[in-house]
Amino acid sequence: MTLLPDLPQNAVLLDLLREQGVPQEHGDYVYEGWELHTHPDLVERLEDLAPRWPVLATFGVPVLAAKGIAAVVAQGMSTLLVRLPEAPPELLKPAAPCPPLTDPGGGWYTVCPWQSELRSAESERLLSLLVQQALSYAASLSEDDSIDWQGRPVQAPGKRRGKVKGRRPSKGGNSRQGRRGRGR
Repeated sequence: MTLLPDLPQNAVLLDLLREQGVPQEHGDYVYEGWELHTHPDLVERLEDLAPRWPVLATFGVPVLAAKGIAAVVAQGMSTLLVRLPEAPPELLKPAAPCPPLTDPGGGWYTVCPWQSELRSAESERLLSLLVQQALSYAASLSEDDSIDWQGRPVQAPGKRRGKVKGRRPSKGGNSRQGRRGRGR
């Protein structure tokens, strides 16, 4: 079962993952009812790069999405696919391409999730920033204004609930306008 919505923005990715997906109930490498197509270390790395962000199991592959639109995919042992409007900084080492997603105009780029040529802290910082940029970009591709980029309902303007902010009513009904901030 996939938790990634079947939206037009996800169609190419879902087709690719669906083709590779193998239903599996039991075994060492089962991921939400599918054969895991990502090394467990890379699943953990993805979780570390986006703490508190839900990882969606999609046909045996972990995916991060914003507003239901896929933003980051972890595949194999050494590939992070990121959805961005332009290529990631040259400082980040790319991973092997993943056609058709990484074909020109596809909007997906690959990066190595380990970045061994950078210091560990710098690698994690740059990759975390890249993941956040991909999540923001994916959210911008959504036409759904009823949810925020993390998928939470957005409250319509003018329909506040709860206490109304403003002046506190005075005790005893006496109005003390003009005396704010003065001692009693």
